[in-house]
Amino acid sequence: MPRRLYADPGLPDRVFRGVARGGGGLVLAVMLLVGGFLLYRAWQALSRAGWSFLTTEAWEPDAGRFGIAAVLVGTVLIALVAIVVAVPLAVGGALYISEYAPPRLRQTLIGVVDLMAAVPSVVYGLWGLFFFEGQILPTARWIATYLSWIPIFEVAGADPNDPLAPETVYTSSTLIAGVVVALMVAPIACSVMREVFSQAPVGEREGAFALGATRWGMISSVVLPFGKGGMIGGTMLGLGRALGETIGVYLIISPVFEIQWHVLQSGSSSVAALIALRYGEASEFGMSALMAAGFALFLMTLVVNFAASSIVARSRSGAASE
Repeated sequence: MPRRLYADPGLPDRVFRGVARGGGGLVLAVMLLVGGFLLYRAWQALSRAGWSFLTTEAWEPDAGRFGIAAVLVGTVLIALVAIVVAVPLAVGGALYISEYAPPRLRQTLIGVVDLMAAVPSVVYGLWGLFFFEGQILPTARWIATYLSWIPIFEVAGADPNDPLAPETVYTSSTLIAGVVVALMVAPIACSVMREVFSQAPVGEREGAFALGATRWGMISSVVLPFGKGGMIGGTMLGLGRALGETIGVYLIISPVFEIQWHVLQSGSSSVAALIALRYGEASEFGMSALMAAGFALFLMTLVVNFAASSIVARSRSGAASE
């Protein structure tokens, strides 16, 4: 007769269920407490500004004129530039590591990518400020010369065809900040995508090869469809990181409190960088205004994360039904 470890065989399952629910409830409780604290501290500013907080460009809380319209647009633009640059790098790196790299090199590359994700953001910011900015200015001038017919690549007040025009007009731009943030985002997204790609069913891989598919044919017909949820999840996780990036943007962009849609010239800073910039000099009411900005960023990040989880859930249910 086998010896029973528990008088109640269902006890371990109930304990595990209780611990899992408790952990999930604790996370939700902490999130609600953070949101409630921000709302409580921001209420003084929000009650005075009202809905104009979302439409006002200036940031002068002590003068009664303050809003996040400019920095909100800057936050979105920097995040979009970062995602446009980071996602191809992350997908390509994840596919190479999981499908093409030799086993010994694969382990080295996994370690390098994980180390890149652990590098402090201030290091990326200093690299962007002192090295990358000077290297990308000729490229920014070229884009402005040949692609200025696209509205976001226009450079107001500068003639890109004039070789003597100063390149300082292209410094502290949304493009530079977006590329620097992309380097912070890409390792995280690459790690998520690599894990999902490596879990593609072996039987389907071998079946594709048995039917005469090339390696790329197998990847496009098996790995990418299977990893669609991971690609979306990694992208949205990177977008959430890009929206909240602070130090890298703070070091590169000098905030301009007006809505700036042109990514090649000095643009609006992000919400997180605004908080870091004005925190030390803020009055009591100014601190409430900064808390209101932080609350808006908190809500924006929640919306992005919930949208990501919904999209991933739909992609998984669609893959399961197939």
